[in-house]
Amino acid sequence: MNERSPGDALTPHRVTAVTAEAMKTMSVLLDDPNPIHLDADAVRELGLGDRLINQGPTNLAYMMDMVRKNFPTAHLQRFQSRLLSNVFEGDIVTAGGSIESIERHSDGMHITSRVWLDIEKGDRAVEGVVNVVIP
Repeated sequence: MNERSPGDALTPHRVTAVTAEAMKTMSVLLDDPNPIHLDADAVRELGLGDRLINQGPTNLAYMMDMVRKNFPTAHLQRFQSRLLSNVFEGDIVTAGGSIESIERHSDGMHITSRVWLDIEKGDRAVEGVVNVVIP
């Protein structure tokens, strides 16, 4: 790992298209039959728009992909997040973050980072804190 310091930005991870096909696959994998991931009519009936809504765990996975790319040899110690906004079919999202603290311990470097998932031309969808240990 290159030398990093508190305040440093993490390299972002961009997802250029949230697709209905991926949502359908994730619905099966997550055993999540919620119609907002499968049927635009259900989304409309709930007054949430006219596009399918991505699964929360998939949004968190985009953030974890970003963390893994930034700290490839790290062990995840803690991931705490808060879902703020829906991500819809067709959205472009970017996971990003910044290092809050780095502490050296006998088992390695403990790094705490603020992380987020932003919707291009939209809101912040998720924010959180991740702690990793690099042996």
